[in-house]
Amino acid sequence: MDQILQSIGDSIGGFFDSAPVQFGLRAIGIYLIVIWLASAYWAFRDMQQRSANAILPYFVAAGIILFTPVFFIFAVWVYKIIRPHEKIGEVWERNLAEEALLAEVEAIRHCPTCERRVNEEWIICPTCRTRLNRVCPNCSRLVGLDWSLCAWCGKDFERREVAAASVEPLPDGLESTGRLTAPGAVTTTVRSTRSTRSTRSAAASEPLPER
Repeated sequence: MDQILQSIGDSIGGFFDSAPVQFGLRAIGIYLIVIWLASAYWAFRDMQQRSANAILPYFVAAGIILFTPVFFIFAVWVYKIIRPHEKIGEVWERNLAEEALLAEVEAIRHCPTCERRVNEEWIICPTCRTRLNRVCPNCSRLVGLDWSLCAWCGKDFERREVAAASVEPLPDGLESTGRLTAPGAVTTTVRSTRSTRSTRSAAASEPLPER
Protein backbone atom coordinates (compact mmCIF):
# COMPACT_ATOMS: atom_id res chain seq x y z
CA MET A 1 0.00 0.00 0.00
CA ASP A 2 2.80 2.34 0.89
CA GLN A 3 4.56 1.56 -2.32
CA ILE A 4 1.41 2.42 -4.30
CA LEU A 5 1.02 5.77 -2.53
CA GLN A 6 4.70 6.52 -2.99
CA SER A 7 4.49 5.74 -6.69
CA ILE A 8 1.46 8.06 -7.05
CA GLY A 9 3.28 10.84 -5.22
CA ASP A 10 6.35 10.40 -7.37
CA SER A 11 4.19 10.61 -10.50
CA ILE A 12 2.49 13.80 -9.35
CA GLY A 13 5.83 15.30 -8.31
CA GLY A 14 7.36 14.44 -11.61
CA PHE A 15 4.41 16.00 -13.41
CA PHE A 16 4.72 19.32 -11.60
CA ASP A 17 8.48 19.28 -11.88
CA SER A 18 8.34 19.11 -15.64
CA ALA A 19 9.33 22.26 -17.55
CA PRO A 20 6.00 22.80 -19.38
CA VAL A 21 4.00 22.61 -16.17
CA GLN A 22 6.36 25.00 -14.37
CA PHE A 23 6.08 27.45 -17.23
CA GLY A 24 2.29 27.24 -17.15
CA LEU A 25 2.15 27.80 -13.40
CA ARG A 26 4.41 30.85 -13.66
CA ALA A 27 2.25 32.24 -16.48
CA ILE A 28 -0.90 31.76 -14.40
CA GLY A 29 0.69 33.50 -11.43
CA ILE A 30 1.81 36.45 -13.56
CA TYR A 31 -1.66 36.65 -15.09
CA LEU A 32 -3.31 36.75 -11.66
CA ILE A 33 -0.95 39.50 -10.50
CA VAL A 34 -1.66 41.58 -13.60
CA ILE A 35 -5.42 41.15 -13.14
CA TRP A 36 -5.07 42.03 -9.44
CA LEU A 37 -3.22 45.29 -10.15
CA ALA A 38 -5.48 46.12 -13.10
CA SER A 39 -8.56 45.63 -10.89
CA ALA A 40 -7.14 48.02 -8.32
CA TYR A 41 -6.46 50.63 -11.03
CA TRP A 42 -9.93 50.11 -12.54
CA ALA A 43 -11.56 50.63 -9.14
CA PHE A 44 -9.46 53.77 -8.64
CA ARG A 45 -10.53 55.27 -11.97
CA ASP A 46 -14.14 54.20 -11.57
CA MET A 47 -14.43 55.82 -8.16
CA GLN A 48 -12.95 59.05 -9.54
CA GLN A 49 -15.81 59.17 -12.05
CA ARG A 50 -18.45 58.45 -9.42
CA SER A 51 -17.38 60.56 -6.45
CA ALA A 52 -16.03 64.07 -5.96
CA ASN A 53 -14.02 62.94 -2.93
CA ALA A 54 -10.30 62.95 -3.75
CA ILE A 55 -9.31 60.40 -1.06
CA LEU A 56 -11.97 57.76 -1.67
CA PRO A 57 -10.42 56.38 -4.94
CA TYR A 58 -7.10 55.70 -3.16
CA PHE A 59 -8.93 53.99 -0.33
CA VAL A 60 -10.78 51.68 -2.74
CA ALA A 61 -7.61 50.75 -4.65
CA ALA A 62 -5.74 50.05 -1.42
CA GLY A 63 -8.55 47.79 -0.25
CA ILE A 64 -8.36 45.66 -3.41
CA ILE A 65 -4.57 45.39 -3.13
CA LEU A 66 -4.80 44.28 0.50
CA PHE A 67 -6.97 41.33 -0.54
CA THR A 68 -3.91 39.82 -2.36
CA PRO A 69 -4.03 38.23 -5.84
CA VAL A 70 -5.88 35.23 -4.42
CA PHE A 71 -8.90 36.94 -2.83
CA PHE A 72 -9.04 40.25 -4.74
CA ILE A 73 -12.05 39.00 -6.72
CA PHE A 74 -14.12 39.23 -3.51
CA ALA A 75 -12.99 42.83 -3.00
CA VAL A 76 -14.05 43.72 -6.55
CA TRP A 77 -17.42 42.07 -5.99
CA VAL A 78 -17.97 44.04 -2.76
CA TYR A 79 -16.90 47.27 -4.48
CA LYS A 80 -19.45 46.77 -7.26
CA ILE A 81 -22.18 46.44 -4.63
CA ILE A 82 -21.36 49.51 -2.52
CA ARG A 83 -20.16 51.93 -5.25
CA PRO A 84 -22.43 54.83 -6.34
CA HIS A 85 -24.83 53.77 -9.06
CA GLU A 86 -24.39 56.88 -11.24
CA LYS A 87 -21.29 58.64 -12.48
CA ILE A 88 -20.80 62.35 -11.99
CA GLY A 89 -21.17 62.97 -15.73
CA GLU A 90 -24.42 61.01 -15.82
CA VAL A 91 -25.77 63.04 -12.88
CA TRP A 92 -24.87 66.30 -14.65
CA GLU A 93 -26.53 65.15 -17.88
CA ARG A 94 -29.68 64.19 -16.00
CA ASN A 95 -29.77 67.54 -14.20
CA LEU A 96 -29.28 69.41 -17.46
CA ALA A 97 -32.06 67.40 -19.09
CA GLU A 98 -34.40 68.18 -16.20
CA GLU A 99 -33.52 71.89 -16.32
CA ALA A 100 -34.07 71.98 -20.09
CA LEU A 101 -37.44 70.26 -19.70
CA LEU A 102 -38.43 72.66 -16.92
CA ALA A 103 -37.40 75.67 -19.02
CA GLU A 104 -39.42 74.33 -21.94
CA VAL A 105 -42.48 73.93 -19.73
CA GLU A 106 -42.06 77.42 -18.28
CA ALA A 107 -41.72 78.87 -21.79
CA ILE A 108 -45.28 77.74 -22.54
CA ARG A 109 -47.56 80.52 -21.32
CA HIS A 110 -50.30 79.61 -18.87
CA CYS A 111 -53.10 81.58 -17.31
CA PRO A 112 -52.04 82.75 -13.83
CA THR A 113 -55.51 81.97 -12.44
CA CYS A 114 -56.70 78.70 -13.98
CA GLU A 115 -53.29 77.42 -15.20
CA ARG A 116 -54.75 76.66 -18.63
CA ARG A 117 -52.52 77.00 -21.68
CA VAL A 118 -53.15 80.33 -23.44
CA ASN A 119 -51.93 82.06 -26.57
CA GLU A 120 -49.46 84.92 -26.31
CA GLU A 121 -51.73 87.16 -28.42
CA TRP A 122 -54.81 86.71 -26.25
CA ILE A 123 -56.00 89.65 -24.17
CA ILE A 124 -58.35 87.73 -21.88
CA CYS A 125 -58.35 84.08 -20.82
CA PRO A 126 -61.44 82.45 -22.37
CA THR A 127 -61.80 80.07 -19.43
CA CYS A 128 -61.67 82.28 -16.34
CA ARG A 129 -61.74 85.72 -18.01
CA THR A 130 -58.47 86.81 -16.43
CA ARG A 131 -56.83 89.74 -18.20
CA LEU A 132 -53.60 88.63 -19.85
CA ASN A 133 -52.44 91.59 -21.98
CA ARG A 134 -53.41 95.16 -22.75
CA VAL A 135 -53.33 97.32 -25.87
CA CYS A 136 -50.95 100.23 -26.14
CA PRO A 137 -53.01 103.43 -26.65
CA ASN A 138 -50.32 104.86 -28.89
CA CYS A 139 -49.47 102.07 -31.37
CA SER A 140 -52.37 99.64 -30.66
CA ARG A 141 -50.04 96.68 -30.15
CA LEU A 142 -50.26 94.10 -27.37
CA VAL A 143 -48.12 94.76 -24.30
CA GLY A 144 -47.78 92.92 -21.00
CA LEU A 145 -49.65 93.99 -17.91
CA ASP A 146 -46.39 94.47 -16.02
CA TRP A 147 -44.67 96.56 -18.70
CA SER A 148 -43.84 100.12 -17.64
CA LEU A 149 -43.53 101.27 -21.25
CA CYS A 150 -44.33 99.99 -24.72
CA ALA A 151 -41.46 98.09 -26.32
CA TRP A 152 -42.75 98.95 -29.81
CA CYS A 153 -43.28 102.71 -29.69
CA GLY A 154 -41.64 103.64 -26.37
CA LYS A 155 -44.75 105.13 -24.74
CA ASP A 156 -44.27 105.46 -20.98
CA PHE A 157 -47.32 104.15 -19.14
CA GLU A 158 -46.23 105.44 -15.72
CA ARG A 159 -45.66 109.09 -16.75
CA ARG A 160 -48.80 111.20 -16.94
CA GLU A 161 -49.07 113.60 -19.85
CA VAL A 162 -49.47 117.27 -19.00
CA ALA A 163 -52.77 118.60 -20.28
CA ALA A 164 -52.70 121.56 -22.65
CA ALA A 165 -55.17 123.48 -20.50
CA SER A 166 -52.68 123.61 -17.65
CA VAL A 167 -50.44 126.06 -19.53
CA GLU A 168 -53.30 128.46 -20.46
CA PRO A 169 -53.94 131.69 -18.47
CA LEU A 170 -55.69 131.15 -15.17
CA PRO A 171 -59.44 131.82 -15.31
CA ASP A 172 -61.21 134.13 -12.91
CA GLY A 173 -61.53 132.80 -9.42
CA LEU A 174 -58.15 130.96 -9.43
CA GLU A 175 -55.12 131.93 -7.39
CA SER A 176 -51.59 131.82 -8.77
CA THR A 177 -51.08 128.53 -6.97
CA GLY A 178 -53.89 126.94 -8.99
CA ARG A 179 -56.33 126.73 -6.08
CA LEU A 180 -59.91 127.95 -6.27
CA THR A 181 -60.70 130.98 -4.13
CA ALA A 182 -63.78 131.13 -2.02
CA PRO A 183 -66.76 132.97 -3.59
CA GLY A 184 -67.02 135.36 -0.61
CA ALA A 185 -63.35 136.28 -0.93
CA VAL A 186 -63.84 137.22 -4.61
CA THR A 187 -66.87 139.35 -3.82
CA THR A 188 -65.07 141.11 -0.98
CA THR A 189 -62.12 141.86 -3.23
CA VAL A 190 -64.34 143.32 -5.95
CA ARG A 191 -66.22 145.48 -3.45
CA SER A 192 -63.02 146.79 -1.86
CA THR A 193 -61.67 147.65 -5.30
CA ARG A 194 -64.85 149.55 -6.21
CA SER A 195 -64.83 151.44 -2.86
CA THR A 196 -61.24 152.48 -3.38
CA ARG A 197 -62.03 153.78 -6.87
CA SER A 198 -65.06 155.77 -5.59
CA THR A 199 -63.02 157.34 -2.80
CA ARG A 200 -60.33 158.42 -5.23
CA SER A 201 -62.90 159.94 -7.60
CA ALA A 202 -64.61 161.90 -4.78
CA ALA A 203 -61.29 163.21 -3.54
CA ALA A 204 -60.34 164.38 -6.99
CA SER A 205 -63.70 166.25 -7.49
CA GLU A 206 -63.55 168.31 -4.23
CA PRO A 207 -62.25 171.90 -4.63
CA LEU A 208 -58.99 172.84 -3.08
CA PRO A 209 -59.24 175.11 0.03
CA GLU A 210 -58.26 178.75 -0.39
CA ARG A 211 -55.13 179.95 1.28
